Amino acid sequence: MTADHDAATLTTAAPAARVKSSASTLTEIGYPHCHFGHLTPTEEEAFVRFKTVLVERGLVKPGPPASHDDPLLLRYLRARRWHVEDAFQQFKDTEDWRVANDIEVLYSTIELDAYEQSRRLYPQWTGRRDRRGIPLYVFEIRTLDNKSVAEYDKVGATTTFSKAKSDGKTPSGLLRLFALYENLTRFNMPFCTQLQDREFPEVPITMSTNIVDVSGVGLKQFWNLKDHMQVASQLATAHYPETLDRIFVIGAPFFFSTVWGWIKRWFDPITVSKIFILGSHEVKSTLESFIEPRNIPKKYGGQLDYRFGQLAIPDEGWKDIVVWENGHTTFPTGPLLWEEIEDGKRMACVALGAKDGKPRNERVCTIPKAFSVPVIEIEVKTNGVTTETETEEVAEGTQTADSNTRDDGVQTDDTLLSDEVQEKLKINGEDKGKSIETAPVPAQTAAA
Repeated sequence: MTADHDAATLTTAAPAARVKSSASTLTEIGYPHCHFGHLTPTEEEAFVRFKTVLVERGLVKPGPPASHDDPLLLRYLRARRWHVEDAFQQFKDTEDWRVANDIEVLYSTIELDAYEQSRRLYPQWTGRRDRRGIPLYVFEIRTLDNKSVAEYDKVGATTTFSKAKSDGKTPSGLLRLFALYENLTRFNMPFCTQLQDREFPEVPITMSTNIVDVSGVGLKQFWNLKDHMQVASQLATAHYPETLDRIFVIGAPFFFSTVWGWIKRWFDPITVSKIFILGSHEVKSTLESFIEPRNIPKKYGGQLDYRFGQLAIPDEGWKDIVVWENGHTTFPTGPLLWEEIEDGKRMACVALGAKDGKPRNERVCTIPKAFSVPVIEIEVKTNGVTTETETEEVAEGTQTADSNTRDDGVQTDDTLLSDEVQEKLKINGEDKGKSIETAPVPAQTAAA
């Protein structure tokens, strides 16, 4: 029996036909439900209560400018299945963690060499999006071998790669990884939100679609990576909830059912339901149901000449939108963020980070501001007096040089099954509130 045949048998319980594209089908449980513009009255009421709690307890300043934008806050509520107190606890833990590890300083001062080392090891943006405008990432696991991880951790532990302090609890090597999450939420998602050539352009982009290539990875390599991947997944899930839309696992070897048995224990069933293990005969048709062929790498049956490790390939659709500056023709490596210019009519991409200790602060390009996120009004009590907050519109993820407004979001969603994380986030085994998705769990079924 061949490896391809064995990999294909993993999905016999869930053929590609069950992976429905929400790009063209608005179902009762699929995207964009549970996102702004498509909230039910019950969900919107829960969000108002959640935001009110955050403001009254001093974790969020409503502004203007607001300290956190509404799409960011909504991620925590979705992750906690609309349970306000659970969402509050996770948000508070994240804010404490961010302060303890100077995440803002880390992102703005990280050495470009350190950032690039992380970028080449972990999921990378292709420069393209799926049919709904969600950014498409690719991750080739074989590059993350035992030697590269050991070197990565060693460099992180023995060098000063930013001006940020650390809580001493989060592995310093992994802190560089979170600069990539910041890039996802502070640069990529706001950029994709402004691109209106997508289905549901009224919905701010807050998630990512991922192709995970496990071809060429042996059981020993999976085993050696287990602890590293588990710690990274736990931290990401706890502090960057709800930016995962789908993961398509490609090239699964015959023993992958064993590996899947480890992995699925790190996530709850809702997260597991977003992971699809594809046999070789399913890859092209399934990816095309979510992604236009021109945006799928050639390696996976598409038309995009993309190889793992390179920087994002600009989309032809950007030509009339992106105005490049300072010699740039694509987005460079390193920390990037957006700030409003021209009285909020346009947005500028600014490159941060440092090279040999010298800060980089350079404009990369500008784009028209085509989308604003409406801020939902709440009433808060100050000294027993109820006041109404002002309604403002802010671009998702926008940060100005003299403002504290930021968008810190995520990778993966919902809770882990780790006892430690459950205790920290005060999660019990009960299903509190409404589940955000009840899609079938093909990978879990196949691995059982």
